[in-house]
Amino acid sequence: QVQLVESGGGLVQAGGSLRLSCVASGRTFSNSAMGWFRQAPGKGRDFVAAFSWSAGNTYYADSVKGRFTISRDNAKNTVYLQMNSLEHEDTAVYYCAARRGGDYYATGSSYDYWGQGNQVTVYS
Repeated sequence: QVQLVESGGGLVQAGGSLRLSCVASGRTFSNSAMGWFRQAPGKGRDFVAAFSWSAGNTYYADSVKGRFTISRDNAKNTVYLQMNSLEHEDTAVYYCAARRGGDYYATGSSYDYWGQGNQVTVYS
């Protein structure tokens, strides 16, 4: 059974930093695209960042570019999201996602596995 378990969310003041972690179990994702999405209250689930194994590239939403960094540790089957210079608008539930394939997609429907979600709240 595949599981993605997130951790690292919480409450942080604007301008601060948090690092989210997502540990995958049940299969290896070293050849898979993995990403982060977020859902703010009353809004849909939005793409944040992704890592494409096939291209070896990272991709970011414009709203987080330059502030967030996605990385992965294949030996630990873990993907991270380092979030710096956090803004109130970053407040959301953050979801880790993984695809069976290695190509990057920014649409949530292209991902096969999802974590349970992790709340990030940024206060001013």
